[in-house]
Amino acid sequence: MTIEERYEGLVLFLAAEHDGVSGQMFGKPCVKVGGKAAIAFHQEAVVFKLPSPIHGKALAIEGARLWDPSGKGRAMKEWVQVPILGKSEFERFASAAAVYVG
Repeated sequence: MTIEERYEGLVLFLAAEHDGVSGQMFGKPCVKVGGKAAIAFHQEAVVFKLPSPIHGKALAIEGARLWDPSGKGRAMKEWVQVPILGKSEFERFASAAAVYVG
């Protein structure tokens, strides 16, 4: 399964479990819960807005990093960009993000 397919699965999961709605943030596809972005798709990775301590668990995944949507060295401290290597945790991170922003 590709990263795009994983993201689409998360879109469906958040819609069913957290009333998530597809949208755009900074021109990137995202899912909003309660009008606030919870996850996004960018540069072949899924991006999650996470609180502590799950934020640290996401950053510990190989290749994960703070999300810098502009690419200008201004990372967003609550957002973690997770590559496909973290796919086993995507649903857990998405749910945590939905609860956090909701």
